[in-house]
Amino acid sequence: MRISVVGIGKLGICIAACFASKGYHVIGVDINKKTIDFVNQSKAPVYEPRLQEKMSYGKSKLEATPDLKYAIQNTDVTFVVVNTPSLADGSYSTEYLENALVKIGTILKEKKEWHLISVTSTILPGTINNVIKPILENKSGKECGKDFGLCYSPEFIALGSVIHDFTNPGFVLIGEYDSKSGDILSSIYEKVCENNPPIRRMSSVNAELAKIAFNSYVTMKISFANTLADLCEHLPGGNVDEITNAIGLDSRIGLRYLKGGLAFGGPCFPRDNRAVLNAAKTLNCPALLSETTDKVNQYHITRVAKIAASLVEKTEKIAILGITYKPNTDIVEESASLAITSKLVSSGLKVSVYDSAGLDNARKILGNTVMYCSSLEECLDGTKLVILATPWDEFRNLESTLVRKKGIKIILDCWRFLNKNNFVNKGIHYIAIGLDNQ
Repeated sequence: MRISVVGIGKLGICIAACFASKGYHVIGVDINKKTIDFVNQSKAPVYEPRLQEKMSYGKSKLEATPDLKYAIQNTDVTFVVVNTPSLADGSYSTEYLENALVKIGTILKEKKEWHLISVTSTILPGTINNVIKPILENKSGKECGKDFGLCYSPEFIALGSVIHDFTNPGFVLIGEYDSKSGDILSSIYEKVCENNPPIRRMSSVNAELAKIAFNSYVTMKISFANTLADLCEHLPGGNVDEITNAIGLDSRIGLRYLKGGLAFGGPCFPRDNRAVLNAAKTLNCPALLSETTDKVNQYHITRVAKIAASLVEKTEKIAILGITYKPNTDIVEESASLAITSKLVSSGLKVSVYDSAGLDNARKILGNTVMYCSSLEECLDGTKLVILATPWDEFRNLESTLVRKKGIKIILDCWRFLNKNNFVNKGIHYIAIGLDNQ
């Protein structure tokens, strides 16, 4: 079986590389010439841990092309992984997806063999039946479920761990139009996944809702942990880690995402939670939990920014360590750290930033409002307040460096990443989100 992947951006190229590393012949399709050239040279076109390793291992099985017709005609299954940007009302734009499907349907018209289309892009409930299936049938002149197959199979991955998450998922979700399509897609995942995950097959509309519901639930859990962190800061002796590490042991709650720290961000969580709100509004149903989760998340960004601003005077410098929304990625989209930085700058404060991978992307948003530092040492020079915002491994043993630097008086540790005891009697006030700091 041969596979084509339409859209080899941050997610698509990882999926393609994983398929190729498991022995499938894969053709990636994209309009970006630079991406195509990189893939054909077996070079990772984006920053993602282990991607280069997977591409090197499967290099004889992976190719890239701008020619969609060539890819469809020479494969049996096509994964569509194009961007579905969020709109102001919380819904997703299907413009790019529809454009790709129009072309795919036209090509299917000329293809004699049965072909499976699997949509991976995040979409709202009803999109497969009301938008995607009609486009493919109208353009191909063929009948879905008889002449070609159709599935909706989103991924539950996080940037920075895409390779691991794709090959070791908690579960596989398949929204199938017909059983033949579901059987084929299941067989592919059974070969690619390394942890023998449960596979849940259902109608496409239920799979569409399950995708955004999953991320919406996770955001609610993060916001609850952040609320606990806020409470602990006002509670004598409060420690959010002691609480979450206890209640998270119960299987009804679980430890994952129950940390307490900065607000959630990135390209999936915020927008998928808002998409649940949009779906609820469309169906004339309330989604009060999702609405409150979004408000709580914005509150925590403002809350941490106010804490930081209260610790310095206008003439004193703040160093922010970590600007990406999480470690091991260069993505700053809806990053809490970046949002806090913007608020501090708007307050007239002087800010320098350092990040292991995200400075170029941050510069596109923050412009010349902050000082970008090429090293940790440079960022710390002349600083009174240091905010540890993104827990990169590079920052794990910072205590001795911080103590050595003259001028540093306060550390705001947003993830309790450092050891408070290492700052006792060193002239540095250690403050942590989620701890009683009195």
